[in-house]
Amino acid sequence: MTDAPASFALVPGAATSPVILHVPHSSREIPAGVRSGIVLSDAELERELDHMTDSHTAEIAGRAAGLAGLTPWRFVNRVSRLVVDPERFPDEREEMAAVGMGAVYTRTSHREELRRADTDPGPLIERYFRPYARAMTEAVAERLAATGRAVIVDVHSYPAQPLPYELHGGGPRPPVCLGTDAFHTPPGLLAAAREAFAPCGQTGLDSPFSGTYVPLDFYGTRSEVGALMVEIRRDTYMTEPGGPAGPGLSRLAGSLAALVDAVSG
Repeated sequence: MTDAPASFALVPGAATSPVILHVPHSSREIPAGVRSGIVLSDAELERELDHMTDSHTAEIAGRAAGLAGLTPWRFVNRVSRLVVDPERFPDEREEMAAVGMGAVYTRTSHREELRRADTDPGPLIERYFRPYARAMTEAVAERLAATGRAVIVDVHSYPAQPLPYELHGGGPRPPVCLGTDAFHTPPGLLAAAREAFAPCGQTGLDSPFSGTYVPLDFYGTRSEVGALMVEIRRDTYMTEPGGPAGPGLSRLAGSLAALVDAVSG
């Protein structure tokens, strides 16, 4: 028996809600068995977690769920993305593998060694990545069965200044970046997000991060699955890197709740 089921949580929402708030990068937790494969010192690892964790995004999603008229479902990763990154392809399709950041990272945010280059990613993929992917697939399937559609809202954050690992860090870094997919992000979903996040400042499109998360069983084939990535610039709600949240968090939670309300009906 592994601890994989405990590495993520599906928090139930209203039976009639199609919305899943997906929070993949909010945790700093690294199980001891995984820590032993990371070459950083404890202090270096804490600093890396400061840079790479989407701090307080689980709280933003949780507050938004409490504010929404129809409570959305929440799928929350309970372990750090330094364990596995559930949003990366586990194979050659992943462009971030070029900088050592496929599903199992071997390099840090500053392109230094995180794990030995010859680390076998297989055990981590099997223990953490695949159970996560299966559970998220099932969560979306359940929303489809219950409501006829599903809307995945990916809740992320990103630093005000680009980090060396970023492949596309030279473009705009607005307060809120909306990541889209040509098939799964309909115009109405994007328009609702722009309106909902208007109180938080300028919204941008697909810069510095683009795309959105859809389980592969539905990707490119089920238009009833809508998806949008919300990337929040960290200096708008917290002290960087890895510091406490500020008053901007409440405003963002209210905007996320407004988006949930707009797409729940």
